[in-house]
Amino acid sequence: MIRALMIAAALAAVLALSPTAFAQQTGGTADEAKAMLMKAVAAVKADKTKALDMFNKGEGGFLDRDLYVFCANVSDAKLVAVGNPNAKQLLGVDMRTFKDSTGKAFGAEQYAAAQKPEGEITEVTYLFPSPTSKTPVQKDSFSTKIGDLLCSVGYYK
Repeated sequence: MIRALMIAAALAAVLALSPTAFAQQTGGTADEAKAMLMKAVAAVKADKTKALDMFNKGEGGFLDRDLYVFCANVSDAKLVAVGNPNAKQLLGVDMRTFKDSTGKAFGAEQYAAAQKPEGEITEVTYLFPSPTSKTPVQKDSFSTKIGDLLCSVGYYK
């Protein structure tokens, strides 16, 4: 009987604290963004066509809250994958032309990562709408070259 009461009290405490814990974690973190980028690298190396399809559809764990993968060709900087459902219109656009609402040329900064050795990660901070909002907010993206692609994952602050 005492054991049953202890279990019930513990469950009640967990349920009472759960909404608070979940409310504090609404978006992805820097570590989670880097982990998704490493997962994207592995997916591209395994099967580039399948990986780009998953990135665009947000499948296979490549759309998690506000974390998503986006990729561009190294040759022409045109986006070939965008996991953000609010940014699908950017597919096929030269990322070097991207500027945030303050005028920062973040696309050119990200594309510079494509000129670095494969596997080296570049971090760029800029303003961009999240998948859950059309209002630009601060975002940090991690970018790396994978063969003939530049892929990135960012998190919103």
